[in-house]
Amino acid sequence: MAKSKLTLFIFIALVAGVLVGYLYNVSILKPYNDSLGNAEAVTRTLDNRIVLIKDTNSVEYKALKVQRSAQAKIHKEADTKREDKLEGFTIISDIFLRLIKMIVAPLVFTTLVVGVAKVGDVSAVGRIGGKTMLWFISATLVSLLLGMLLVNLYQPGSHMNIPLPDSHLGTDIKKSALSLRDFVGHVVPRSFIEAMANNEILQIVVFAIFFGIATASVGEQGKIIIKAMDAIAHVIMKITGYVMKLAPLAVFGAITAIVAKQGLGIISTYAVFISEFYSGLLILWLVIIFVGYLVLKGRAFTLVNSIKDAILIAFSTSTSEAAYPRVLIELERFGCKDKIVSFVLPLGYSFNLDGSMMYMTFASLFIAQAYNIHLPLGQQLTMLLILMLTSKGVAGVPRASLVVIAGTIATFNIPEAGLALLIGIDPLLDMGRSATNVLGNAMATAVVSKWEDPLTP
Repeated sequence: MAKSKLTLFIFIALVAGVLVGYLYNVSILKPYNDSLGNAEAVTRTLDNRIVLIKDTNSVEYKALKVQRSAQAKIHKEADTKREDKLEGFTIISDIFLRLIKMIVAPLVFTTLVVGVAKVGDVSAVGRIGGKTMLWFISATLVSLLLGMLLVNLYQPGSHMNIPLPDSHLGTDIKKSALSLRDFVGHVVPRSFIEAMANNEILQIVVFAIFFGIATASVGEQGKIIIKAMDAIAHVIMKITGYVMKLAPLAVFGAITAIVAKQGLGIISTYAVFISEFYSGLLILWLVIIFVGYLVLKGRAFTLVNSIKDAILIAFSTSTSEAAYPRVLIELERFGCKDKIVSFVLPLGYSFNLDGSMMYMTFASLFIAQAYNIHLPLGQQLTMLLILMLTSKGVAGVPRASLVVIAGTIATFNIPEAGLALLIGIDPLLDMGRSATNVLGNAMATAVVSKWEDPLTP
């Protein structure tokens, strides 16, 4: 499939998915969505009554808790039936994402081993790593700071005036604890096989760096390993080409499922918040492209054009991982050295999630505004630094941004229950975050490659 045709088919699939999803929402899924909406409305009413009762042993309190449990059961049953009706669409995108996950771990390992081995010595790896981390840390700080500035400028939550909930109300989102032990456990592999099986990209990167340096140091025998790994990487690239043919179908299935579940109504309900967040992402795109332009000149725009397929795939499937193989191919076509691409890009998927970073400060302060909790500048900057640290250990975690936010806002006495304001629209926001992450990682790789060696035309 020609590159231009793939872009066209993905775009057509995107539009078709919105239309089919809307029709499915208003016809097939209406009774289930109504049931879910009623259960959520009754639960909110019960929560407001529960909060007012101070005696948790009273008969009224216990009766309200029983009613709340009954509504939760109704909600779960309706949600299960709705998921069953969408199974045909979700299976299509699940197959594609599973095939991508099948490719990513061996692709990262083989390309990174070849890249590190070709770099040669530890000092060169350290030099490239230093330049890479300089970009990543700077980009993370800029993204978090931009989210903080924009949420203070827009004040999207200030008009909500939600009363503070009682401490026993919350969400089912697991909190991400700021633990050095957890972070080390997420970075240092206990078993290479386990890391590959769980798609722990950062652990694979650590092992691959050791393996690559050792391969370069054993002389002639190492050249055999490099040649074999290079050959395996090319085979996986070929598999990637086959898998990418399914991309339009995967996009159609993913978009149909999202629109069918959420409906177009949720866009109008949260129109202000969604539009303000996406305007923030647009500003972040302009910043990333501008900084890329300072280094790459006019070729920065060429790069954006060459990765548009990957950005569309990430946007539609809400995961930047799905775009990884495509970005890898396009960066090498763009003229980046393969040793740089295979070193920088995998690191970016753990340390350089620009869109997710911006969302974390934006969403955390939005929840604070919704509850009329004023955080002075010093506390906001502290939150920014905590988010910068906690975000580094959750790459690959489902709904990672919400997980990190849940763990961070508790430190500032912001109610975890406020996450309920975001859960419904998170899939729509995740699409923009994922696309931005792809752009940020591609630009970072191209810039580091230019810093290290001239780009080939």
